[in-house]
Amino acid sequence: MTAPAVIAAVGLGGNVGDVRHALASALAALDALPGTRLLRASRCYRTPAWGMQAQPDFINAAATLQTTLAPRALLDALLAIERDHGRERAADGSRWGPRTLDLDLLVHATAVVEVPGLVLPHPQMHLRAFVLVPLAEIAPDLDVPGHGSVRALLAEVDASGVVALEPGHAASA
Repeated sequence: MTAPAVIAAVGLGGNVGDVRHALASALAALDALPGTRLLRASRCYRTPAWGMQAQPDFINAAATLQTTLAPRALLDALLAIERDHGRERAADGSRWGPRTLDLDLLVHATAVVEVPGLVLPHPQMHLRAFVLVPLAEIAPDLDVPGHGSVRALLAEVDASGVVALEPGHAASA
């Protein structure tokens, strides 16, 4: 029996190497996941580094998917795509450093999950302009469980440092 398809949102980013190529390749890999279809992808945005700020700016984007994968299975697939793109996680567990590709599972339908290695919705996404700006471009009415719509959340953050890298509108798959 197949699980029902749900809408999930993924944040994409990187600041090492040919990031635009990595993001395009990651979008293709997302669309190729079993039981998954890429619905929409935002433009790319240049964003200041967050957390550890002494590093190059990031390029960020967002995507919405229709998927039958459960949250843990989808997260595992995202981590595998990161590894396939040369992502190396720091052995000391430090976070927010430079990376070739970062894929974050932001929302998985209405799931609210807090287990080791998986928290949904993604913690602090509701406070991060580099997540909300690209996501608002493709899914402004998406509900972030416990927080409200992406549009309303974006209205509450300073997005002045987030700059679109190309004109136009989001891509539809």
